[in-house]
Amino acid sequence: MKKILSLVLCLTMLVSVFVMAGCQKTEDEPQKEPQTYEIAVVTDVGQLMDKGFNQGTYEGAKAYAEANNKTYKYYQPANGSDATDEDRVAAMKQAVNNGAKVIVTPGFLQETAIKTVAAENPDVKFIFIDGWDLGIANVVGVSYKEQESGYLAGYAAVVEGYTKLGYSGGGGGSNPACNRYGFGFVQGAAAAAKKLNKEISIKFSFQNGASFSASDALQTQISGWYQTGTEVVFVCGGSMFDSVKAAAATFENAKIIGVDVDQSFESDRVITSAIKGLSESVQYVLGKLYAGEWESLGGSINLGASDNATGIPTATFADTLKVWTLDEYNTLNDAIKAGTVVPAADTPADANNVDWLNAWIADNGYTNVTIDFE
Repeated sequence: MKKILSLVLCLTMLVSVFVMAGCQKTEDEPQKEPQTYEIAVVTDVGQLMDKGFNQGTYEGAKAYAEANNKTYKYYQPANGSDATDEDRVAAMKQAVNNGAKVIVTPGFLQETAIKTVAAENPDVKFIFIDGWDLGIANVVGVSYKEQESGYLAGYAAVVEGYTKLGYSGGGGGSNPACNRYGFGFVQGAAAAAKKLNKEISIKFSFQNGASFSASDALQTQISGWYQTGTEVVFVCGGSMFDSVKAAAATFENAKIIGVDVDQSFESDRVITSAIKGLSESVQYVLGKLYAGEWESLGGSINLGASDNATGIPTATFADTLKVWTLDEYNTLNDAIKAGTVVPAADTPADANNVDWLNAWIADNGYTNVTIDFE
């Protein structure tokens, strides 16, 4: 009996030794590496999944990363629609600390934060969407000829038979992209009205879009437009779309024009969208970077119809437009590509005062167009 007990005790001690040895790490055992994310997307304000600008940019980074076996992550600065330069700097620095080799930064508000973080991290590349040449070697600005997309959307609206139009823009009149969209929209609508000999009116406002966000004030404003006869509203600014969608839902025939991406999937009230190649251009620049051709981009690139980067959706064309044909659209778009039709791009730094727009209407002889500014 004593021999058996002694044997059991020895076996128990031996098992304990092995268990303890298994719980201890040896010097040669590899340590688990922390997770890193090579491609980062840092928004400026608003939500990432805004069904528009931020989301379209992110989806380009995501598509490239997944197709090329790269890790990726998005970072939304603190304070959402009220994010400051300090919030954006903090988000970018977090991305760098998490291993980012390239940071995609959608939004014209990114300039100050990019300048700060890019200077501190010369080996990290920055893609400044809706941006410009900052004169920094590791930053490329990507801008678009939004006036071309706006022109085509405005033209489509009038051809479809709408004569009472509305434009609600983001950025409070200081966002260059929204300003170009709005100016192009007026030009296209005016051109179609002149060709078809129609009288049209356009309500034009930056009043409730400073933060690009949905709001009760914006919904109330657009509901008032629909109530007083506006037939279709071009909404240009991130989550602002949700307010216009909610306003349109209470009026049987109220229509919407979306922006940046095809927003017809978000509402059956959308007749078309003024789009730009956000996803495609992000993938293009990332491809240049990973091919070792970053320097070939220079400090910035400006993309338009000739790059297939502006226009209105063609995949859903026949589903949403009932009068204008795809062939007619392609003819006009080809003229823009060829430079025989050139929508003007120049707007004031702050387009909140639209005296310039009324002056343009008068100078170009569009006596059949009335602009009402709110």
